[in-house]
Amino acid sequence: MCGITGFISRHSNKTPRSRQNAGQAMLATILQRGPDAGDLWQDPDCAVLLGHRRLSILDLSPEGAQPMTSSAGRYVIAFNGEIYNFLSIRRDLENLGIRFRGRSDTEVMLASIEHWGLNQSLQKFNGMFAFALWDRQERTIHFARDRLGKKPLYIGWAGSTLVFGSELKALRAHPDCKPALNSDALTLYMRYACVPAPLTIYKNIASLPPGHRISLKLDALSPGSDLAPDMVPFWDIAETLQQSRLRIFKGDDDLAIQNFETLLAECIKDRMISDVPLGAFLSGGIDSSAVVALMQSQSPRPVKTYTIGFHAAGFDEAGFAKTIAAYLGTDHHELYVSGQDALNMIPQLSSIYDEPFADISAIPTILVSQFARRDVTVALSGDGGDEMLGGYNRHIRGPMLWSKMRLLPAPLRALLCRAITSLPPESWDRLVPFLPKGGIRIHKAAAALQLNNPDALYDHFISRWHNPSDMVKNGHEPLIPLTDTAKHPENLSFAETMMFRDTLSYLPNDILVKVDRASMFASLEARAPLLDRRIYEYVWTLPEHFKIRNGQGKWLLRQVLAKHVPPKLFERPKQGFAMPVAEWLRGSLLDWAENLLDEKSMRADDILNIAEIQKIWNLHKQGKGNNAEKLWSILMFQSWKQKWMP
Repeated sequence: MCGITGFISRHSNKTPRSRQNAGQAMLATILQRGPDAGDLWQDPDCAVLLGHRRLSILDLSPEGAQPMTSSAGRYVIAFNGEIYNFLSIRRDLENLGIRFRGRSDTEVMLASIEHWGLNQSLQKFNGMFAFALWDRQERTIHFARDRLGKKPLYIGWAGSTLVFGSELKALRAHPDCKPALNSDALTLYMRYACVPAPLTIYKNIASLPPGHRISLKLDALSPGSDLAPDMVPFWDIAETLQQSRLRIFKGDDDLAIQNFETLLAECIKDRMISDVPLGAFLSGGIDSSAVVALMQSQSPRPVKTYTIGFHAAGFDEAGFAKTIAAYLGTDHHELYVSGQDALNMIPQLSSIYDEPFADISAIPTILVSQFARRDVTVALSGDGGDEMLGGYNRHIRGPMLWSKMRLLPAPLRALLCRAITSLPPESWDRLVPFLPKGGIRIHKAAAALQLNNPDALYDHFISRWHNPSDMVKNGHEPLIPLTDTAKHPENLSFAETMMFRDTLSYLPNDILVKVDRASMFASLEARAPLLDRRIYEYVWTLPEHFKIRNGQGKWLLRQVLAKHVPPKLFERPKQGFAMPVAEWLRGSLLDWAENLLDEKSMRADDILNIAEIQKIWNLHKQGKGNNAEKLWSILMFQSWKQKWMP
């Protein structure tokens, strides 16, 4: 796990020394991604520079250092990530007479590309990766990102220079980079609480989408051009789903459980290969518990597990994790953090995430990553289980809600909505104390009553602001992979459509961004076995009832976990990594929020709809309405702008 950066310019009047200085400045911004070593490589014949920061995981010797040149000298690579099947690829190459000087997956990648070519090699690589590959012979720069988007890669223009990096701050460090706000990206952020690829918050800078590659010839570079049309998939998420459905599973429950457990155990085993200490995050939920259970079943010693707890009622899962860890016999570590610990992290979020990012669970994710890093350099996580196996509440409640509401005439649904929302969420909380966050959930369900089709209902579930173009001046919502439904698979159920769309956008643009920046801020490598391409391909051969059954999601994963842990230890309502944002904004964060929402300074910026923001802010301070998440998205943008666009 590492960080990469660099640039390429068709016409450059800069000296090699000045290019070196620019590269060093860019590399310094991502030191935390690779604190063990770092280096730059320049092509002596043209203005091409690759930079790499190293977090040593495999082959800790100098033979694993990057940027790395292929044995024949044609290719140079700066690579971030891990190729989990590199040993089998290496054996195939050795059988062809190719010899290796070290033990790194990077060297195997280069040998594969040199022997089979880039396209065929990309089909072979199974792992998380983002890389820049310079072909000295063809004078072409290639970029690629892994299938489901575990590792990030940003590419854009700094004047006449093409710049790239693992994080946006690396691109900004180039002396010619003068970024401007992308109002369309900001509009999308207001809806999704993150900026979806291929857009970034800046004009002229793009995020390479998952499963895509781009190849640019040095002599054909056109400064300022739109890079998106050149981004092509080497692995298509919709096509792969459709191919899997042609091989629909026809076996019984026992065979499905056995197959899935065997496959998941293999994916976990691949991710336990490490030359440095390894552990796992354990929240006590289904996903992380299943990963830890299968890790422990394959480990000769107790697996190191990590969780953090909060003393605030309703926001703590540490006790559940401790119980499961004790049952499995892991070497468990827990840390209880205070609300102040979480609050202290908030001013750093804009520096860690580089873009406006409003997933509040970023805070506990950073804290647990820092905690784990005290002992280990690699941690396995349960990311991907919800999207693959129907684990979100919307996957269950959405179809149930739609099947009922479609039977009611639209005027009656509108009347019900007004009646239900006439009571604030706090009043509903008192009426239904047995339902966690009952008031918020009831209000969301009530608002959905006015919608007319399943797609609109899904958009309602995942949107922070339902009319974001009203919030951003001169902003509109361009077509993105999530909303380009003409390219989505057909003949899926409503629940399956939501799972596909979550994997297409929410997973890479929110969840994986959150975990990548949080773990890398702590110099920790996070590995997610449930995001293996083999898992994705297998679960889409399964009929829906293997995922959602009897009103519960992740049926298959629950059955696997039940073979290792008694169900009474993990069967409970889904909680998530929540934080008491609403309370903070009326208490300890009040002054901070007031400063960021200052009407005079916001009016001077002339970016957002100030009247609407002030309206919901005043209501929130009075304890009225259900706007904490909306306000958080505004505050995270304001905090980001204060840091990066003063």
